[in-house]
Amino acid sequence: MNNQTQPYAGMFTTALRWVAGWTYFSAFWRRIILENKLNPEEAGYIGEKFNHFLPNALGIKPIIEHLVSNPDRLWWAMISFTIIEGIVGLFFMLGLFTRLMSIGVFSLALGILLGSGWLGTTCLDEWQIGVLGVAAGFTIFLSGGGKYSLDYYFMIKNKSFTLKKWFHFAASEMLPLKEKVMNRIVLVGAIFILALTLFTNQYFHGGVYGKLHNLSVRPHVSISNIQIQDQTLLFTVFRDEGADVYGSFLIGIKLIDEKGNAVFERTQSQLSKLGLTQIKNAYVAKVKPGKHSLILPLGAKAILNFQQDEFKHLKGKYTLELLDISGTKWEESIFVN
Repeated sequence: MNNQTQPYAGMFTTALRWVAGWTYFSAFWRRIILENKLNPEEAGYIGEKFNHFLPNALGIKPIIEHLVSNPDRLWWAMISFTIIEGIVGLFFMLGLFTRLMSIGVFSLALGILLGSGWLGTTCLDEWQIGVLGVAAGFTIFLSGGGKYSLDYYFMIKNKSFTLKKWFHFAASEMLPLKEKVMNRIVLVGAIFILALTLFTNQYFHGGVYGKLHNLSVRPHVSISNIQIQDQTLLFTVFRDEGADVYGSFLIGIKLIDEKGNAVFERTQSQLSKLGLTQIKNAYVAKVKPGKHSLILPLGAKAILNFQQDEFKHLKGKYTLELLDISGTKWEESIFVN
């Protein structure tokens, strides 16, 4: 490829650049222009959506957990992330500093892939968005913006900054690399992205070999840290699977002895009226009483506590049982000395 053919390479990828750019700019557009999704006090807050990524994120789970555990830092992160998406997406569509923006697209897509690639109830939505964004960012980095870009416009106008060495790497000029080096970059990059695609497809969904699985289809709640202290039963619930668009709805909690007798029980009506002092939430996605049940959004984690005089007299092995409105039950055992 030479300086004469470079604009054509970028021209052929114009549709890809426009569409990929819009997918990121539209996030900014939706959250700020069409609706206010950056207000922590309103439904649809993007921070809660980010919390949904937590249970099965790959590699970046500690970062997500830190942010959703610190609401103030999470808000600043969501503001910054939204602004970055807006700038990267807009500049990418316009073809302004195209290669620099393609690195932004690659990075944003990789973050989406690792954080939420496991989500998607029907078409593995987030995984597809992630891997295609990574591939688009890499492709446009190589091709540049082409004839339908501001980079090209500035070049044909002979703007002084287009003659600078950095412009070749940041915009759309011919990369100052030998053909043999370019060939290796294209091949190694393509192999890496294909390997990333196959690995994440297998890791998140079993899509390459073995049994397919989709953690977004059915809700699952894990139970941990069960304790009975004097008159109080405490345990932690964590909604770690299921669709992100609705919660798990708990309609029953039982503590059952070895003979199958319920020594403690809370019904659907009682759970819908559970006091907020009985729920200690860990993240911005909150376990809370609803109209007909106790609602557990995806990614929500909380310590629940119940008080009853009879807890002082319990000894032996017991089973804590949670009942979802779908009929699904989750159980965990505890031994009381």
